[in-house]
Amino acid sequence: MPRAAKIDPIELEIFKSIFHSIAEEMGAALRRTAFSPNIKERRDYSCAVFDAAGQALAMGDHMPVHLGSMPMSVQAALQDLALEPGDIAMVNDPFRGGTHLPDITFVAPVFLTKKKQPDFFVASRAHHADVGGTFAGSMGLCSEIYQEGFRIPPVKIVRRGKMDRDLLALLLANVRTPREREGDLSAQIAACHTGEERLREVCARYGLPRVNRAAAALLDYSEAMMQALLAQIPDGSREAEDFLDDDGSPTAGAGAQAERLSKPVRVAVKITFARKKGRSTVTVDFTGSDPQVAGSTNAVKAITYSACFYVFRCLVAEDVPATAGLMLPVRLIAPEGTVVNARPPAAVAGGNVETSQRIVDVLLRALAKVLPDRIPAASSGTMNNLTIGGIDPRTGEPFAYYETIAGGSGASPHRDGASGIHTHMTNSLNTPAEALEYAYPFRITRYGLRRDSGGTGKRRGGDGVVREIEVLTDAQVTLLSERRVLAPYGSQGGSAAAPGRAVITDLQGKEHVISGKATAKLKKGERIRVETPGGGGWGR
Repeated sequence: MPRAAKIDPIELEIFKSIFHSIAEEMGAALRRTAFSPNIKERRDYSCAVFDAAGQALAMGDHMPVHLGSMPMSVQAALQDLALEPGDIAMVNDPFRGGTHLPDITFVAPVFLTKKKQPDFFVASRAHHADVGGTFAGSMGLCSEIYQEGFRIPPVKIVRRGKMDRDLLALLLANVRTPREREGDLSAQIAACHTGEERLREVCARYGLPRVNRAAAALLDYSEAMMQALLAQIPDGSREAEDFLDDDGSPTAGAGAQAERLSKPVRVAVKITFARKKGRSTVTVDFTGSDPQVAGSTNAVKAITYSACFYVFRCLVAEDVPATAGLMLPVRLIAPEGTVVNARPPAAVAGGNVETSQRIVDVLLRALAKVLPDRIPAASSGTMNNLTIGGIDPRTGEPFAYYETIAGGSGASPHRDGASGIHTHMTNSLNTPAEALEYAYPFRITRYGLRRDSGGTGKRRGGDGVVREIEVLTDAQVTLLSERRVLAPYGSQGGSAAAPGRAVITDLQGKEHVISGKATAKLKKGERIRVETPGGGGWGR
């Protein structure tokens, strides 16, 4: 897109708010019309608006792990498909811009003129509580992607306004909860229609040329603001490393002996700031990270890019628009075949939710060496993914429950960390106990803060939570989590937080500690308790 001409700052702010409000309204439409508690209550979805070239113009205040990677799904759809008026593309392939298989992305073109090419695109992504595979919830301990669920390359789910019923039937036949999946997929279509309609209204009011000029100006403005930030940082390189507890392979969670066989997985980064010919750039190099692993903690490149986008977006002013322009001064190096850029057929379910968090941790650790008064200590560093599946005795139908459980945020130079909150790459809410017990054969027997689990220091880290669920039917339970062995680090002399812990209580009341990545069959009346990590402390 050509460089934008000078635009009035007030008009720029107006259009920034317009595009952002469209993405937000798309999210509201998706939430209102979805079927699953995972979307309606936890809000595990994201929506965004893109220009004619597929560059992000605005993102809703949704899930960071979705938003930074969604442009790659849009580009994959544009490369593979000739989208016509009324079409909607669907994709979840992690090696084609996706994140992991439960995250399904819809991409819709917006045609405002008689040109053959769309004038804009809108996209919605949602985490579906089950997309098939070996484990209920599609988030189990797998060794290849074929075990993780139904994999979708860029295809047209809607053609000229009509649903492809054959494709939909194929998808629904491979999931445990087809009615819920169909309802959530329809909600994503509604979100895309909402975005398309709002863009039509905006362009009818202001004219397409004016809207395009504003869009180009937003890209330039975002890039300029990132340049201004980088110009304040001295040239040079800073390095850091951090580790995953283990690789999440199927043998890693079977017991204490098997857990010891799985080694920590290294994530290493070198961040180089440079200024040349008046232009500031930063190179983020993950060379030195471990090769891709046998388990599901492999991250695809879209995840690594998304984590970088999130961290550097956090460094710029809060009101800077979240556009593709932000990343133009940032160069990412993620060697193929490593845990931060895995090749197929690697399993990747945990890479999206767990390795993404560790990538953020290692980026912040490196940046703390150059911006010590701005960077917080490590937050809980895990999404504490819990999936439970079985047959609901109330209906006789299969159910699949998925939830991420909050932890503590890391303390910052200016304030204590928050307790019981989702941090960094996740921005979801909890599922309220009432909604959970209504939708599933569960009873919540305990839910509260995990006192004194945050690290100490001048500023104290936030506390994690304790969540205990009793199953009211026989069920398969899977936990995919991190920071059970290696605790969230403190910063500038602050102490580390308490690591996480998980316990199964059997019918005799005996407790069995399980590893952070484990699967087990629970009998009716047995309980699983997840105790999440706190955040690290900051300062002595």
